[in-house]
Formats: sequence, C-alpha cells, structure tokens
Amino acid sequence: MNKKDIAAIRRQFKVENDLLKIHDIYNVYIMKESSDIYHQEFQPFSMLEQDQQELFMTNFKKVLTGNLDEKLFELKFQSNIENSSQLILHKGLLSSEVTEWQTQMLEIVEKMLHDKQYEMDIVVTFIRAEYMKPMKRSNEETEESDRDAVYSHPFILSSINKTQDPKKELHFDYVEKEFKYHVVVDPVINLNAPVGGFLFPCFTDNAADVNHVLYATGKANEPDPEFIENVLNAEETLTAKDDKIVFEEVVRDAVGHQISTSKLASVYEEINRVIEDNEEEDTPKLDYKDVEQVLRTSGIEDVTAEKVESAFKNVIDDEKYELKARNIVPKFTSKSIKINTKVANIAVSPQDLKFVKQIQFDGKRYLMIEVDEETIVDGFTMIPEVF
Repeated sequence: MNKKDIAAIRRQFKVENDLLKIHDIYNVYIMKESSDIYHQEFQPFSMLEQDQQELFMTNFKKVLTGNLDEKLFELKFQSNIENSSQLILHKGLLSSEVTEWQTQMLEIVEKMLHDKQYEMDIVVTFIRAEYMKPMKRSNEETEESDRDAVYSHPFILSSINKTQDPKKELHFDYVEKEFKYHVVVDPVINLNAPVGGFLFPCFTDNAADVNHVLYATGKANEPDPEFIENVLNAEETLTAKDDKIVFEEVVRDAVGHQISTSKLASVYEEINRVIEDNEEEDTPKLDYKDVEQVLRTSGIEDVTAEKVESAFKNVIDDEKYELKARNIVPKFTSKSIKINTKVANIAVSPQDLKFVKQIQFDGKRYLMIEVDEETIVDGFTMIPEVF
C-alpha cells in the first residue's frame, strides 16, 4: 500500500458514510496481572450509540495515521507457518457467519496472550467492514453517478488500546455545602492513542493483497518485533530510521569516514533527484548499484560498485538489500541534518549543507556557515568580525 491508498481508506471512517459499511465490532478486555480475557463483547456496529460510533471512528483513523516505515508498515506474511495468522484472517474475511468470524478473531487474541505480560489492561477491538471505492467515469458527460460502479474492498481492522486510571477529583456539594472526594473506579479506555493495530488485507491498485498486512505501531520507529513475528506471523522489517542508519554505515564502509560537506550535500541532492524523477513510484529504491551511482555522480572518488556491494554485505549481511530513497531523505526541504560539536549542536536542511564548511585557521578548526543576511542571537544582531 502507498500513502494514497491508506489515506483513501482513512478518510472513510466517519459516521453515516455510504461508502463504508462496518458490519460488526468485537471488543476484548485483557487483564494485565493474568493476561486473561476478563470480558468480551460482540455486536453489530450499527447498534452502538452515535457518540460511541464517533469515538471508534476517531480511533480507527488514528490506527491508520502516520508515515510509512515509521508508524505504518506493510509486512509480508511468513510462509510455511502452522496455524498462520494469514490463514486465520483470510478465513475471517470470507466467513459468512458472524460467530465464525468472532472465533477466528479470538484466535488472534490468544496469540497475543501467549507468553505475554502486558503492563496495563488493554482492549483489543476488531471490526469487519467493507469500503466501496467509486470507479472513475470514462465519459465525463455521462449522466451516470460515480456511485453506480464501485470497487468493493472487504477488510478487517484491529485496534489495540491501553486503559488508564480515572482522575481523582475533589467536588463541592452545593446542597450539603461540603467538599467531597470523588472516586471513579471504572478504567478509561484511551481511544485517542492506540498502541498498535493492523489492517488486513492490503490494497494495491484497487486489488486486495492477502499476502501482506498493514501493521501500525504506537510510537514512530518502534515496531513490536514479537507482535510482528508471533501474532501476525509476518516477516521482520526495517524502519525508516534503520534505513537511514544502514545508508550512513554503507557509505562509511565504502568510502571512509571523512567527507566534505559540499560532497555530502551533493549526495542528498542526488537522492532527492531520484525521488523527484520517480514521483509516480511511491517508494523508489536504491540497491548497491544505485548507491554507487549516487556517490560517483556526487563527486566522491575511488568508489566502485564492488566496494558498495561489499559494504552492503558487511553492514546488513545482504548485498541485494534495497534502501527506500524517501527514508534516507524523507522530506528534502525540511529534514534536518545534525552537526554535532562540543560547543554546539546545529541542524541544517540538506540543500543548505553546502553553505557549511570546516576550515583550518591559525592552527585551529572552525565551523564556517555562509549566510546572506544578518545573524540574530537572542534578539541581538551579530557584528561581523574579520580574521
């Protein structure tokens, strides 16, 4: 799935949307002390009060919110797994009886509870739904509605939410004219910040992809490897942050630890050019040959495909691995590059890195930043000094 596919589904989660039909909702309450199911509740989504529906709609949007490879990950299911979650979810998707679907979702919950101790009570929510995407009209002058022909996308979405203790409050009783300590014992389910979830199946070009699942994590760049492997039975993945680290390590391994800021700026500019030249492709990737081409085009000497291939092997033990270009320079106009010194830490955008240089003067090293305008420090204009 790309970000457009995810956004298209996320936008549908609103009450009284005729393009989205949520059939059933299944909530499971899990106790932290015993990891046991304390309560489970299953009902048609339409039976919920509208306020409850609104709360859940917001929750489902949150699950599908975030950048790919940071909070959302398209994962491939492992093959040859006994009692695989792919098979369980696929059966659930095709189940005609709601009790069968409930039983299959309970199997997923049981996988979550196997040898797992949660730090707080959690609520796992499943919905079985269908999203209808209108087909584009071939003739704009036709009187047919864009709702007359649609793509039908049945799916299962799961949301994992933590609970929190209610606030302890002091109330004033107007009738009795006294202060009273008010205690609510019922835990609050935090639907505004899901700690995990997933969408099955993935969708690409209006076609369902049952070989992949979209996994959501609560914190950016912190997927739960145990959940991915043991619950979803999916293959391990690298985060955007991991991709960036791999790229930096590969470059250091291939060309050394020393590089001028102008050449480093050229490297990022070249990667950004790759992204711009492949706008139609959501995730342009760089293999070792592409990285070698980027480095050579950026003016870095003595770099060969063999050196970069060996660097991939040394760093990630996979010379055929492909780096996602957007993860190396996700947002070229705003992504900050950190320059760390003992005196100060500075952040500049990749395209401005060429204005930063390290110079040697009078036996000392200086960090020089070329600027076109006056420099302001705490509201004071700095006076230019001459070496």
